[in-house]
Amino acid sequence: MLKQHLQQKLLQKLSPQQIQFIKLLQVPTVALDTRIKEELEENPALEDPSLMIAEEPKSEYDDLNDAPDDFDGGNKEESTDEFNVDDYLQDDDVNDYSTSYNNNDDDEEKKETPIAIESTFFESLQEQLDLVPLSDQDFIIGKQIIGSLDDDGYLRRPVTSMIDDLAFSQNVMVEEEDVLEMLKVIQHFDPPGIAARDLQECLTLQLKRKDTNNPIIQKAILIVENYLDEFTRKHYDKLEKSLNLNSEDLKEIIAEILRLNPKPGDSNQVTTKQLQIIPDFHVSNNDGVLILTLNSKNAPELRVSRSYIDMFDHYDKAAQKDKKLKEAVQFVKQKLDSAKWFIDAIKQRQQTLLKTMNAIMQYQYEYLLTGDERKMRPMILKDIADKIDMDISTVSRVANSKYVQTEFGTFLLKSFFSEAIQTESGEEVSNKEVKKILEDCIGNEDKRKPLADEKLTEILKERGYNIARRTVAKYREQMNIPVARLRKEL
Repeated sequence: MLKQHLQQKLLQKLSPQQIQFIKLLQVPTVALDTRIKEELEENPALEDPSLMIAEEPKSEYDDLNDAPDDFDGGNKEESTDEFNVDDYLQDDDVNDYSTSYNNNDDDEEKKETPIAIESTFFESLQEQLDLVPLSDQDFIIGKQIIGSLDDDGYLRRPVTSMIDDLAFSQNVMVEEEDVLEMLKVIQHFDPPGIAARDLQECLTLQLKRKDTNNPIIQKAILIVENYLDEFTRKHYDKLEKSLNLNSEDLKEIIAEILRLNPKPGDSNQVTTKQLQIIPDFHVSNNDGVLILTLNSKNAPELRVSRSYIDMFDHYDKAAQKDKKLKEAVQFVKQKLDSAKWFIDAIKQRQQTLLKTMNAIMQYQYEYLLTGDERKMRPMILKDIADKIDMDISTVSRVANSKYVQTEFGTFLLKSFFSEAIQTESGEEVSNKEVKKILEDCIGNEDKRKPLADEKLTEILKERGYNIARRTVAKYREQMNIPVARLRKEL
């Protein structure tokens, strides 16, 4: 039996402008220029005055009564959409996005960064393959193997899968032995250890490229091939007993293994992931007063095209409008709206960045003056969100993707946020202070007898920080410091 009923739902939908702003807010400074260029290419109604090398041509639509022949005749309907040309006009002498924080361009920022031209990891392997005398079939197999490698240089695809790919995509029928023989050829390419199927094979390939008559190399190969698990777990006593080694010999062998590259593909790879960090903000100390400036790359000078405004004004005021003219009016208006939305989003992005960073600077004023982590106050996203009357998600987007350059280094804004830890005296301090103490303790420990988490907990309690052992372990892991057993050295 069907029943009809009414139901109310409260939905929150973002406007196109809000979506565009959120996306732009997350874009790092180094990629903002690319994003703006994409918008300039897609929207002819948007202009960058800095790229204009000649004066704009005189408008082709000075005479409003002379409409093009294609638009003569048709219905005499007035435009139903309200439109104000003044909304799109800007004072060319004033940069709408500039603020009192920074109106001057940094000459150094305007310099183009030179791009190093290097062969990529895969191109380097392909060039080596081209130099090897091979049959057509072996060459195709070699290309398939190189194309199947991961970015770190490992071959993790099963041989059977590559055989299937060759059969279906290249119409080349091969046997498993053919692929394995070609794999041996590629494993002799540079860098050493390339095309290995696991870490053990990768390290073994590198060791076998060394002087195998050297007893240290021989023992290193033996350990990698038969005792890798004991080696990674630092069970040195077992290794000494199993291989009849003394501590000094084992120390040399371990040093030889540690010099190997566990990810050979990374050594010669140029990828877009390796982006240069360009700070979004600069904080300088002027005789005890902090000065905040926004990187001028975050405040590009954009404007709506005057010729497109004239074009719309001409079409909109035409006495006669047929279907083609209406479509032209709609197209031009859409481009003008899109340009204005983008300019507003860029402007809002700049204002949000400044507002957020200024609040962070005021909150962490003592720390930013001195660079002393002991002066860092506990601060969470909500503290800044409440201070600037913005949503926590907006502050999070800024903190997770923006950098500030100070007189003692360049930092991700996220690093200024920390939880509060209460000392025995009742004072609240940042957990950054506790992490710094842990780092110092571990850095100064005797590596032959590294400090366990229980001992680190005792040291902190002696200094007035009543923290549980599991919290110490959490902080240690956050700093990417392994457990005591794995920090042990001979």
